[in-house]
Amino acid sequence: MRSNPKTTRVALGVALAAGVVTAASIGMAGGATAQPGSTEGTMTNASQPPKGARATVQVSPNPTTRRGQEVTITGDCGGGTGLKSVLGGFPEHPALENIRILSAGPDHFVAKANLVQTIGNGVGPVFVDCGGEAGVTLLVTHV
Repeated sequence: MRSNPKTTRVALGVALAAGVVTAASIGMAGGATAQPGSTEGTMTNASQPPKGARATVQVSPNPTTRRGQEVTITGDCGGGTGLKSVLGGFPEHPALENIRILSAGPDHFVAKANLVQTIGNGVGPVFVDCGGEAGVTLLVTHV
């Protein structure tokens, strides 16, 4: 029996997004493997993710309910230089279009975007690049 390529791509996308979140979670707990007496691999603050993944990002409203809906992306750069870019979905299958960065400050950023007209029901990642720090969250769509 042949599988539907679109279903396979969606499943792979969701699996990749879950993998990114899992990898970040594992990275936060990964300091326990350091050699005795060594500070390598440990975090100075147990509540912080590893260097390079400290940006935080939220999408509102989440979940979304209609195609073309405008969403607001906010967060902070976690020590990065400021918001450089936002990616919703994957380059070959974007979930967001018309992305506009309104405020790129390192302590608080704001961007607006619209859901693409071809989006369906599901879960997909929203990535931010903050100049040395990255962040990801999941966007849920019920259209």
